Amino acid sequence: MVTEPLNRSILYLPASNTRALEKSRGIEADSLVFDLEDSVIASSKSAARESLLAAFSAGSFGDSQTVIRCNTVGSADYLKDLETIRECAPDSVLLPKVSSTNDLCVFQADAVKAGLPDQITCWYMIETAAGVANLASIVEAGKISRWPVAALVVGHNDLAKETGVSLQSDRKYLQPWLMQIVLQAKAAQIHVFDSVWNDFKDLDGFGREALQGKQMGFDGKTLIHPSQVAIANKQFLPGAEELKRAREIIAAFALPENSDAGVLNLNGEMVERLHLRQALSLLESAKDTSAKDTSKS
Repeated sequence: MVTEPLNRSILYLPASNTRALEKSRGIEADSLVFDLEDSVIASSKSAARESLLAAFSAGSFGDSQTVIRCNTVGSADYLKDLETIRECAPDSVLLPKVSSTNDLCVFQADAVKAGLPDQITCWYMIETAAGVANLASIVEAGKISRWPVAALVVGHNDLAKETGVSLQSDRKYLQPWLMQIVLQAKAAQIHVFDSVWNDFKDLDGFGREALQGKQMGFDGKTLIHPSQVAIANKQFLPGAEELKRAREIIAAFALPENSDAGVLNLNGEMVERLHLRQALSLLESAKDTSAKDTSKS
C-alpha cells in the first residue's frame, strides 16, 4: 500500500498552455496534472515539454501535488516525456490507457533507462475495455513495481467511445465498470479518482456528478477547469452526520466495558470493529482536509 495525501480535486492543465502553467500556482486544487497527452497537439509536444521544464524550474506549486501525464506507453513522444519527468521530478506520473501488465513492464524498463527518481509514484488511467477487463492483474503488478501504483484514474470519455456505451448524465450504463475500478482500488488500499465532467460551465451538473462519485466510493474527481475546484473540495469532504456518527462509534468502543467487544449495539444498530476502523479513518481524513485547507487560506 502506498500512502498518498488527501486528493479531492485533481485538475488537468495542458502543458502547452504557458499562461495556465503560470496561473496554476494560485489554484487550490489538491493535485495538478500537467498534461503532455490528449490536450497537446502533436506539433506542440516538444514545446510543451520545454514549457513544463521552465515551470518546474520556476519554483514549487505550493501544497498541490504535482503529476505529469505522459503520452501512451510506446508512442512516439513517450520516451521524451520520461526524460522531462526525470528533470521535473513530480510527485507522480500518470500513465494513460493502461490496458495490460505488459504496459507496466515496458514502462518500468523505460523508466529505469530514463533514470526516473525512485520516489515518484504512478497513477494508472483506466479508460479502455482491456484496462477494465485486466484490472486485477494490472493492480497486482503495480503494487510490486519499482514505481508503485498509488491511484487509479477513470477516463470514462475514452471508455464510452471505445465500447459504444451511451455517456448519459447519470452514467447508468457505465456504473458496473466504475464500481469494478473502485472495488479494485479499495482492495489494494490505493486512491481512486472519478472521471471529468465535460461541460465546465454547468457547475450544477458537475456538483451532482461529484456527489454521485463520492457515494460510489471515489476519493476525488478529475477536473478540466479551475471553477470546478471549490465544488470538488467541498463535495468530497466528510459530511456533518458522517463525522457525528464516526465520533459516536469511537466513543462507544472507548468505554472500558467495551474494550474487548467485537460487536456493539449503538442506538439500536449493530456496529463492528470494522466500523471503528472506518470511523477512525474518516476522522483522520477530515483532519487532513482541515490542515490542508487552513494552509491555503
